[in-house]
Amino acid sequence: MMPTSDLIVPKEFLVSAGMSEDEMRIDLAAHLYAEKRLSMGKARKLAGLDLISFQKELAKRNIFIHYSAEDLQQDLETLEKLDSKAAE
Repeated sequence: MMPTSDLIVPKEFLVSAGMSEDEMRIDLAAHLYAEKRLSMGKARKLAGLDLISFQKELAKRNIFIHYSAEDLQQDLETLEKLDSKAAE
């Protein structure tokens, strides 16, 4: 079982920052993703958003999606496998 932790942010800090709890969670998730501290999946879960909504939030913040040459190679291999199965 994974350890869990609840982060409590006093309302006065949210008010001072002019943010809602949801906005702060999204900002934190986007920051951690940008710093490569969280994967896309984990960051979007922290943000409480579906994949497309989280990607839109990243775009608003000019945060690029991490996509390496290795990711591309894996995607190409997957597409080749799918194409082979479709041809059968």
